[in-house]
Amino acid sequence: MLELPAGSRVLDCPCGQGRHAHLLAEAGFDVDALDYSEELLAVARKRGTGKTLRYTQGDMRKLPGRWTGRFDAVVNLFTSFGFFLDPADDARVIREFARVLKPGGVLVWHGGSRDGVMAKFLERDWWVSDDGTMIGHERSFDPLSGVLTVLTTWEGKRTRGEREHRIRLYTATRLSELCAEAGLVVEQAFDAWRDRPMTRRSSEMLLVARKE
Repeated sequence: MLELPAGSRVLDCPCGQGRHAHLLAEAGFDVDALDYSEELLAVARKRGTGKTLRYTQGDMRKLPGRWTGRFDAVVNLFTSFGFFLDPADDARVIREFARVLKPGGVLVWHGGSRDGVMAKFLERDWWVSDDGTMIGHERSFDPLSGVLTVLTTWEGKRTRGEREHRIRLYTATRLSELCAEAGLVVEQAFDAWRDRPMTRRSSEMLLVARKE
């Protein structure tokens, strides 16, 4: 998909535990990876670092100035977008991705598609994990803000608890507009990781945008 030669510079942002950054480095790319969580970065560094794999703690709303025009590709994978309270921060992130890309560089964005999630909206579900823990999800959606709220509860032999998280869902149209405002043109839209075009019922979408 990236169609980049070995040695190309790639930014994984945010990188979390480094599972993608590590594999990208193994594939021959020169990788920088950034995340806000020092705890997750500690796990990532245990996977290994080197001349072609570097981890940085930081905020993706304000990437290091030295990275301007540095990367051949930026990857934002597995629903790593839309968690800020202010939607203007999401637009800032897209602008930062554009800033650190070289002219002609590629952004690969993967996450939930508002259209598809709403077409198959599931208010609640539950399952049992391998160790016998019961896990349940309850979901609500605010169509005005576009925010999906998920309450997760779990109960097992040794543990029980609950937590809530929120994520702002976007349509492909709105994300394409945010990209265009930042100088990025969406060239392809896939149905998640499948080699087929996204549809209105795609729960996940993978967009490929290029810097003008």
